[in-house]
Amino acid sequence: MLSIGLLAAMGAVTAVSAQTVEDIYVVKQAEGLPTVSVGGTVVPYKEVTLAAQLPGRVDYLAGIEGDAFDSGDLLVSLDASELKAKRQALLAQMATADAQLRNAGVQYSRELYSPRSRTSPGGMGVPNLFDQFFTRPMEDFIGDRDQDAELSADLFASSTQIQEARNAMMQLQAELRALDAKLRDARSIAPFDGVIVSKFIEVGDTVQPGQPLLTFADVEYLQVEVDVPARLRPGLREGAMLRAELDVPARPRSAADAMNDAGNVPVRVAQVYPMADPQRHTVKVKFDLPKGVSEPGMYAKVLVPDFNAPARVNPVVPRTAIRYNGSLPGVYVLDEEGNPHLRLIRVGEPTPNGGVTVLSGLRAGERILSNPGPGIATGWSQGDRSSR
Repeated sequence: MLSIGLLAAMGAVTAVSAQTVEDIYVVKQAEGLPTVSVGGTVVPYKEVTLAAQLPGRVDYLAGIEGDAFDSGDLLVSLDASELKAKRQALLAQMATADAQLRNAGVQYSRELYSPRSRTSPGGMGVPNLFDQFFTRPMEDFIGDRDQDAELSADLFASSTQIQEARNAMMQLQAELRALDAKLRDARSIAPFDGVIVSKFIEVGDTVQPGQPLLTFADVEYLQVEVDVPARLRPGLREGAMLRAELDVPARPRSAADAMNDAGNVPVRVAQVYPMADPQRHTVKVKFDLPKGVSEPGMYAKVLVPDFNAPARVNPVVPRTAIRYNGSLPGVYVLDEEGNPHLRLIRVGEPTPNGGVTVLSGLRAGERILSNPGPGIATGWSQGDRSSR
C-alpha cells in the first residue's frame, strides 16, 4: 500500500512539474459596471424587397441567391409587348396632333395677313370691282356689317383652333409619360450595389401588382439589430463602442484566434430608435459590425452596460483555463505544494480581452492553470467557502 501511495504522489509531482511558469495564472480582480448580454440578429445595412408594379409575365431574371450586382443593373424584367404597341399607337396620334397644330398656326397667319372679311364674294370684271369699292364700304358706313368685328371673330376662331391643337398635344404627351412610367415599372433595377438574398419568382411566372419578386441587400456592411430592455437605454448613445459575441464567425478560427476569442468583436452604436415598444417595453438599437466578421441572419450577443445596477467586483480568469465536466465548468487550482485540484465555478459574462468573470468558486490571488492539458488528473478541491 505504501508503494502505491508513493507512486501516486510521484505521478502528481510529475504532472505538476510538466506545467511551466507561463501556464500558471494568478486570479485577478476586475472592477466596473456589470454588463447584460442581449441577443440580436445580424442584418444587412440596406435591404429592399422589389415587388411587381403591374401584371405580366416574367421574361428575364438576372440571377439566383448570392449573385452580386452593381447599382443600375437590370434584375427582373416583365413582358411589355402590349405596352410597347400602345406606345407606337400613341406616337402616331401625337404626329397627327402635331400636324393639326401646325395647320392651325398657318390658318391664323393667313387670317392675320389676308382676312376673309375683306375678300369679295366672287365674280369677274366690273361687278366685282363695284362690289369691292362701293357696296362693301357703303354697308360698313350705314352699319349693315362691321369688317373689324368680322376680322376679330375670325382671328379668335383661328387662335382657338391653335389652343385646341396644343391641348390635344399636351394630353397625348401626358399619356406618353404615363405609358413610359409603366414601361419603367416593368423593369426592376438594382438601387445600390448588393446581392440577391432571396427570389420568389422564376422566368415564365405570371405576377400581379404587389407580388414580391426578390429581396436585394447590401451585405458588405452589416449591423446587429437588438431589442434592448428600456432600463438599459441610458447606457447607449450613438457612436459608443461596445463588445459583441458572434455565434458563428464568418472566418474560420485559427489556433491563435481561439486563444484570443475571435468571436468577440467590437461594435458601434449606429442608431437608437426614438420610441420603445409599448407591449415589450424594449428599444430597438442597431450596432455597426466590422467588415467580414459575420453574415446576415446570424445570431449575436451584445454586451450592454447596466448603469442602474450596482458595481460588482468579480475575479477574472482566461477562457482557456475553464474545463467543462459535462455541463459543469471548473478550473484547476494549485495548492501550496503546487498540486492541481479541480474546482467547480460559476461563470459570468466574458471580458473584452478574452477572459471570463467568475461569480463564485474563486477569489483573487489564487493560482490556476491557464491552459491545462489532457493529462491533468487530480482530486477535487473544496474551495474557499467565503468566495461562494
